[in-house]
Amino acid sequence: MALAARLWRFVPLPRGVFPGPRLSRAVAGGRGRGCGRRLRGPEVMGNLGAFKRSLLFSALPYLGFEAYRLFSQAAVVHATAKVFGVEEILEQADYLYESGETEKLYQLLTQYKESEDAELLWRLARASRDIAQLSGTSEEEKKLLVYEALEYAKRALEKNESSFAAHKWYAICISDVGDYEGIKAKIANAYIIKEHFEKAIELNPKDATSIHLMGIWCYTFAEMPWYQRRIAKMLFATPPSSTYEEALGYFHRAEQVDPNFYSKNLLLLGKTYLKLHNKKLAAFWLMKAKDYPAHTEEDKQILRSHSGQCCQSAEEKTDSRITSPAVPPLGFNILH
Repeated sequence: MALAARLWRFVPLPRGVFPGPRLSRAVAGGRGRGCGRRLRGPEVMGNLGAFKRSLLFSALPYLGFEAYRLFSQAAVVHATAKVFGVEEILEQADYLYESGETEKLYQLLTQYKESEDAELLWRLARASRDIAQLSGTSEEEKKLLVYEALEYAKRALEKNESSFAAHKWYAICISDVGDYEGIKAKIANAYIIKEHFEKAIELNPKDATSIHLMGIWCYTFAEMPWYQRRIAKMLFATPPSSTYEEALGYFHRAEQVDPNFYSKNLLLLGKTYLKLHNKKLAAFWLMKAKDYPAHTEEDKQILRSHSGQCCQSAEEKTDSRITSPAVPPLGFNILH
């Protein structure tokens, strides 16, 4: 209808006459000079074919121009979306993430779940996992979200193997699905998890969280109970293993890269020193964890559940049996 309205502007109208086609004598069938009156219905219908041909020939140049203009505009918009669209989405996503708007972030990114952009996909994996971690998420929904997050992380890695964040989040998501696949799968996945954490560190040595997560991997297998070690040896010729010294090295390295970046890193420094029977340094790091400003719900939980107990333990005794592990063996929870 908009195009038809534009076309009428190219048909000349006499003064004082309502909009309508002004046709020549030959077309209208009248006598004498051109007719300035509005044609009656029967007259138009009687010459409909001629009218259509006249209108078509007059409109063709305009139609060609309009088609070119519209297609050109569409091409420009599409190109602009490719160049600037993803960047704008990522900026908005990062703002929502820093603001703690977990649900809004997930709603934003799921609109682009078919994207081919690795940066967008790993953020979507993170958002899916964060929704799964919310207290209001049911167990059934959590399982779906965990596997959904793994799929997004896998696609991100396929799109860009040079993305340290894609490697990091792929490892995190594999760890999460292990909770649903049994101990054999957890142990088998441990090799993959370690490989991708190490790759993330190699690609970005300044990412403190990747280094911290590698420390958790080491701590987890250093702390593995004897019965799980026996099962692992039955299933695998050379099961994953590590030491508290290795874990401590990664936790310290993360702290050097970004001091006080994460309350759990402080906590695990203290707990690792407890495992190594170094009471003085354990108390130092556990006190730092206790005094850490609680910015997130996790920070508050760590303060409530671990720091007070560990500080008391460090002051009273160094026996490693007094503290429960901050990170469950094999199914360790790892954050951003």
